[in-house]
Amino acid sequence: MERDLLLYKMDACPYCIRVMNFMQANQIEIPQRSTDTDPAARADLIEAGGKAQVPALQIDGEILYESGDIIAWMEEHLLE
Repeated sequence: MERDLLLYKMDACPYCIRVMNFMQANQIEIPQRSTDTDPAARADLIEAGGKAQVPALQIDGEILYESGDIIAWMEEHLLE
């Protein structure tokens, strides 16, 4: 099933780096927006999820926070 995914992140955030390292190690490619360099991305994240916390994975319009939860979701839904 094709899902609409978008990862909100900040380049210097250690939790974001954890998610990015997991994605790189597992060859997972998801569109990304940096909330530290793109004010519109930050505003979109707040509108979608109610807060600016990153990392945040938008899944079919719903926001999932916390690096551990994001990695667990990716393991369950994106890895074979």
